[in-house]
Amino acid sequence: MPVNPAQHITSQPSATADTSTASVGVDSNALQLHPQYLDGFPDSATCDTTIASMSSLPTMEMVEGQEPQPFSQSPLHDTSCMGLMLAGLLLIVISYRSGYKYLENLAHNMFSIRRRENLFEDHTVNETQILTALIINTCIMEGLLMYLGVDTWVPSLHSSLHSKVFLHTGVFSLIALIFYFAQLGAYNVIGHVFSDSINSKLWIDGFNASQSLLGLLLFPVVSVALIMPTMVNTMLICAISLYFCARIVFICKGFRIFYSNLPSLVYFILYLCAVEIVPLVLLSSGIVFLCHLLQ
Repeated sequence: MPVNPAQHITSQPSATADTSTASVGVDSNALQLHPQYLDGFPDSATCDTTIASMSSLPTMEMVEGQEPQPFSQSPLHDTSCMGLMLAGLLLIVISYRSGYKYLENLAHNMFSIRRRENLFEDHTVNETQILTALIINTCIMEGLLMYLGVDTWVPSLHSSLHSKVFLHTGVFSLIALIFYFAQLGAYNVIGHVFSDSINSKLWIDGFNASQSLLGLLLFPVVSVALIMPTMVNTMLICAISLYFCARIVFICKGFRIFYSNLPSLVYFILYLCAVEIVPLVLLSSGIVFLCHLLQ
């Protein structure tokens, strides 16, 4: 009996569909997962991976590194110290307009030993104001450098300095101011004893000019020392060099003023020992002693 092709075609997909449906139903039942531990892992459950010891694990070594350092207080992080530093600069800025001529004559005051003033030289009445501002700035810079010097070179006072930053900085600046007035008085006495008032004034002008310029030169040194603590030693050496350069310029001017014969040379050597060297030694020892008292 012949087979109708149309009937064959329509009946074949029906069988295929039933077979596919049945196979899909079997696969869906097989893929259903049932959780084994609904109430959590029991004590008998263990990890499949076991480690014999921690030493058997791979480790990574740090080739380079530094030990962490605790935070240390410094004048840079103290608001009062920074206010004191900026106050010295503010005084110079305020008095500059009326006393700028004094800054223009700094080199003249430092080196000139001419006894007669030029009639055309102009001196403002407010020289004292800007001179005071410059000297105060110098004393503040020296006070900050004293703090950094003691903090760096006397480790036993490290904790005491950091606990009272502004107190030590203020005391050091006050010591620098007192030392300035002590030197000023000594130079006035020496100048009037061994010479006349004109030469004494020339010598004092040289001292004030050298100290004023020193404060301006110390400002960038102090700033670098505060901002970059790793360069404190270098900046302290630089500051000491600047201080001695200012002293040498002043001493050379005094030698040119007072030297006249051999006996005056002997007096000048005695002056160097008694006024320039011994006070610095006593000052450095006194600063360390005072720091121990402030602990």
